This record gives sequence, structure tokens and C-alpha cells, in this order.
Amino acid sequence: MKARDIMSKSLVSVAPNDTVERAAILMKEYNIGSIPVCSGDRLVGIVTDRDITLRAVSSGADTTHETVNSVMTNNPVTASPDMSVEDISRIMSQQQIRRIPIVENERVVGIVALGDLATEPKADEKAGHSLSDISQPGNSGF
Repeated sequence: MKARDIMSKSLVSVAPNDTVERAAILMKEYNIGSIPVCSGDRLVGIVTDRDITLRAVSSGADTTHETVNSVMTNNPVTASPDMSVEDISRIMSQQQIRRIPIVENERVVGIVALGDLATEPKADEKAGHSLSDISQPGNSGF
């Protein structure tokens, strides 16, 4: 099974100069925990609900003016649509990440989240192993 078989293809993105508030509103509207940050069609980062909480809200930043660029994770780990689910799971475990943008020709074409792995019967065991590894204490590695 490949990433393209399980990835979410309905995407919403923000630009680096969009506000943190806009990213949070989109996360709430679409019930998602991360949003790719794109400059044009090119992926430049990813912003998660955790980034917003730890890098903006907890420091007292004005999220109506603070930009996504200041809280996003630059150069996120990515995968290709043809990468196997096993490889995706391994990368997520090693990097301790719960979501991975799927990039083709420098464009984001989807996202695989830990939940996507868990909904596929063949990938369910791998998701369990990934979650166990991701949840281990260690460097948070923003």
C-alpha cells in the first residue's frame, strides 16, 4: 500500500504571512491539527495546533498580528505519494511526528496523519508501533 492510497487529498494551506489566528480558525473549521504553509505552490513549512499553543499563545503573542512564519516548523519532513505505508510509518516513528505532508514535484498533494494509518486494516499494526514510538519522551524537535 502506498501513501497515495491513504493520504487526505482535501487540503487547506496558509501562507507564511497569514496570521496565527487565521491558521487556528482554519484548523477549527476543518477539524484538523496541522496546516501546510506554502509560498505559492511550494511547501515551506507546517504549522500545528501545538506550534500555535507553545510558540504563540503561551508566550502571550497577539495571534491577530503574529504571522504563521514566526511559529511554523520550517523544512518539514515530507514523503512522496509512491512511498510505502511501511516507510511512512517508520519515518513518523523515527522523527516522532504525527503528520507528514505528501509532496510531488515540489507541490503538496496530500497529508498522511497517524489516524490515516490507523484506519487501514493492513496499516493498523504499523500505526500502533508508530504511536508508541512517537509518544516516547525525548526531544520535541519542533
